Amino acid sequence: MSDVRRTVQDWMSSQPATIGDDQPLMAARERMHHLGVRHLPVLHGGHLVGVVSERDIGLVEALQGDLAKVRVDEAMTPDPWTVRRDAAIAEVAATMAEKRIGTAIVIEGADQIVGLFTTTDALRALASFAE
Repeated sequence: MSDVRRTVQDWMSSQPATIGDDQPLMAARERMHHLGVRHLPVLHGGHLVGVVSERDIGLVEALQGDLAKVRVDEAMTPDPWTVRRDAAIAEVAATMAEKRIGTAIVIEGADQIVGLFTTTDALRALASFAE
């Protein structure tokens, strides 16, 4: 089993798109749709401050309707969970399942975003391990 990839780096999506916290939610929805993603790390002044998901956007839309009038920072989850790229996939996936976390933001240094590890990535890894 030495060829089995066991760190987050092996399964994460590299160089994820981000969005500024002062942008309208409509911009976040459009970016997600264009890129085919469900999560965007949120930046303020170049620093990670949150994550916004399709679920967040859907909830705001259901409650308020007009996504052009709501800013990303009003809908995001602040202080997102971060991990290092060499984090063990088993530990990260277990924490995500236990705490019902949809995405881990993979960072280097203080908060340089290098990837995203989502529940979909965890399932791809599981399928590979099961082969």
